[in-house]
Amino acid sequence: MSDFVELTTFGARQQNLFNMQIELLLLFFVIAVVYSSAGFGGGSSYLAVLALFAVPMETLRPAALLCNLVVVSGNLIIFWKNGQLKIRQSAPLMLAGIPLAFLGGFWKLSERNFFLLLGSGLLAAAIAMWAQNRLSKPLNESPTSLPDSANIGIGGVLGFLAGLTGIGGGIFLSPLLNLLRWDKPKIIAATASLFIFCQSAAGLTGQLARQPTLDWTSILPLLAAVLLGGQIGARWSAGWFPQARVRNLTAALVFYAGLTILWRHL
Repeated sequence: MSDFVELTTFGARQQNLFNMQIELLLLFFVIAVVYSSAGFGGGSSYLAVLALFAVPMETLRPAALLCNLVVVSGNLIIFWKNGQLKIRQSAPLMLAGIPLAFLGGFWKLSERNFFLLLGSGLLAAAIAMWAQNRLSKPLNESPTSLPDSANIGIGGVLGFLAGLTGIGGGIFLSPLLNLLRWDKPKIIAATASLFIFCQSAAGLTGQLARQPTLDWTSILPLLAAVLLGGQIGARWSAGWFPQARVRNLTAALVFYAGLTILWRHL
């Protein structure tokens, strides 16, 4: 009788685990669709979902950064074909962020400090996106030409934050550049995608330099889900979905995630 009970319990646990995996894949697919349509990678919400599913912290950041790389790759191809990537203009942002993203990825944080930083960063990102929707106006005049020192400072700070948290940085960069009137929204979206790709790659490299092993069994299905969702969302970013609505939805998701993470770890 005890053997039957143990077998039944084991079967129930396996079924629950399977159900959780399906839910996780569906959530990652939806997040990839929404975020890629706005030119983001989705790292913020990937991290929040993985935290809610009690995924170990050692897997959280690399999984989110890998998903970022997969999602924004599709965006970059479309932006490149449309001539919206300005490599020379965005170079100071990228080059300043890469070494600091590597450092942030290599930096060892306690679990509590990591989640406090992540939760605070998500709240700040949500507020920035809300401000972008309400304060930004169509760019009818020439873009604001920021000095290289300002671009380097912005890229460095956001790159370091990207490496530390696994977010990718674009969710902070896009609202900031829009508020600064850096360029047209589509150019900024393309720049944010490139920034996410560069900083995610650098942050992941830093993490692998400190912790070279990854749980590929858990990560590969997530990459497949975001690959499909990212391809769909990237085509929405070409004009199929109102960008203001995407940003509002993204800001709500990020704000909720930030509050939930802080509530659990304060």
